Amino acid sequence: MHPLSLGISPCPNDTFIFHALLSGLVPLPETIQPRLQDVEELNKLAIRGELDVTKLSIGVLPFVLEEYVLLRSGGALGFGVGPLLVAREPLGVEDCRNLPIAVPGRYTTANLLLELHGAFQGPRRELVFDQVMPALTAAECPCGVIIHEGRFTYREKGLYKVLDLGEWWERQYEIPLPLGVIAARRSLGRARIAALEDAIRRSLRCARLSPESCRDFVRRYAQEMHEDVIERHIETFVTAFSLDLGPAGEAAVSMLAHKAAALAGKDVLPAPFLPGHA
Repeated sequence: MHPLSLGISPCPNDTFIFHALLSGLVPLPETIQPRLQDVEELNKLAIRGELDVTKLSIGVLPFVLEEYVLLRSGGALGFGVGPLLVAREPLGVEDCRNLPIAVPGRYTTANLLLELHGAFQGPRRELVFDQVMPALTAAECPCGVIIHEGRFTYREKGLYKVLDLGEWWERQYEIPLPLGVIAARRSLGRARIAALEDAIRRSLRCARLSPESCRDFVRRYAQEMHEDVIERHIETFVTAFSLDLGPAGEAAVSMLAHKAAALAGKDVLPAPFLPGHA
């Protein structure tokens, strides 16, 4: 059996969830080859079919669900977790309608929400997520959508919030916002997929029971992030839905995935989840 390639982001929520699995604290009868990269790069790798298991943005699902199925553990979903549209100056939504907007990738959930909102008709500038705020502060772009730890630090950079896209989603639909999910190749088969789903749950439970055990691992990939920002990041993005999507989480993911498919001109979307819980 060949080693399983596993793609996750280096962000604290992913490294917190997956530390025990990647460090061998959670046994799995598979050899794992981890690949830690920006989520938009993971999206593109999945489109090319280069990963066995990977974190994905909801915006990429219409392009990969023929080959991948979603797991019910390990994702990022909840309330108060949405991307923020920010600007270099204090602007309103109408002010930004036709302005260029920096986004953290075409397939990201952030860009998907911006498209679904419908008010923003200006050109998009695709950047790696951690380059969006520098582009604004350097006056290279007037507005940008920030994700991850950006929601905790944008004020320090002298930027102004225009719109919380998560709050907009919650007002519109009164359901949690799915940001990212874990997907596995359908060809792995139900038994292996179920084992992976269970291992991710056990890995998260380990992190919850002993957060100190994964602190160094999380910090290594968080790089320059301050300790308090790391803690807020984990508290915000690792939720009860990360352990198990449950019916509400599955419904939210399916709803946003179908909206993404409609924008992509895809009338039929393969079933995102295998029937029943693992």
